[in-house]
Amino acid sequence: MTGTTTLLVVAKEPRPGRVKTRLTPPFSPADAAALAEASLADTLAAVAATPAPRRVLVLDGAPGPWLPPGFEVVPQCAGGLDMRLAEAFAGCTGPALLIGMDTPQVTPDLLDVDFRDCDACFGPAEDGGFWALGLARPDPALLRGVPMSTPVTGAVQRERLVRAGLRVRDLPPLRDVDTAADARAVAALAPHGRFAARLGACAPVAGRPRGSR
Repeated sequence: MTGTTTLLVVAKEPRPGRVKTRLTPPFSPADAAALAEASLADTLAAVAATPAPRRVLVLDGAPGPWLPPGFEVVPQCAGGLDMRLAEAFAGCTGPALLIGMDTPQVTPDLLDVDFRDCDACFGPAEDGGFWALGLARPDPALLRGVPMSTPVTGAVQRERLVRAGLRVRDLPPLRDVDTAADARAVAALAPHGRFAARLGACAPVAGRPRGSR
């Protein structure tokens, strides 16, 4: 039912050299971090506008002025990404939906899920990963051992859900922001967001025209 699902956002503090390194080049580390911050801010704004009893930022780093009110902040645990995502679900006692910070085009309508006709919601990413994972009954074991950041991550994760006997409802696929081409495509989908504005203000590094690879 609407408004009964905990929303989890897994993110890194947007610091130069630590985030969006695949945007460098054509953008400088500072601009890449600024784009990451804008992407995170848009994501958090969408989460803040979605009915939920609890909103949690699972953060690697420290919160900054980009964090809106109404969020709990919990640190990411040590280990691989599969372990960190599993631990995020371990902190939930009821239905939960987890997303990352790489889809600033996400909307409250996409995040307002319920589990009346399913046990899990799965949002595939166009690069083969996934942008969202929702579980009616959070079970960290469903994520542990899934190979992350590979072209088959999404397929393996979804198959893990199916093999566990869960009824899976697929959400629309979204494009993650990893490269400059991704950034341009995503900004075009949400032209009035912080991410699109930040991209428009960023200059490519010297000697490379905007949009070159």
